Amino acid sequence: MDGMSGPYPIRGSVALPEAELAWRFSRSSGPGGQHVNTSDTQVELRFDLANTEALPEVWKQRALERLASRLVDGVLTVRASEHRSQWRNREAAAVRLAALLAEATAPPPRPRRPTRVPRGISERRLRQKKQRSETKRGRSGRDWH
Repeated sequence: MDGMSGPYPIRGSVALPEAELAWRFSRSSGPGGQHVNTSDTQVELRFDLANTEALPEVWKQRALERLASRLVDGVLTVRASEHRSQWRNREAAAVRLAALLAEATAPPPRPRRPTRVPRGISERRLRQKKQRSETKRGRSGRDWH
């Protein structure tokens, strides 16, 4: 594998804008032996959601609303440190950011249209209940001598 693998699609033709991503690297905890103490493998990816031009306005508003609890001054931050190589952590962070934005910009689900239970079904259920109660009443054993 060579270089960063291309643009990370969010949805449709919209992808994460490489130019608007801010990367920061720091030492990661976790596996890695002695090497881990000297290499910056943890990745922090920051994306300025409030000032981006890459997303359609509607999507941007939707994302700002839905991710409000995760934003700091309109900036969305994703961390990745599960891999031992910085490159794989960069991939993981970018994929995670794209997935977050895809979920946050998705259109709201269609409102549910209430439906009524067909009469035949409720009648059948009541018939079965009556039958069951008859069966059970027949077991009470007060007529047995």
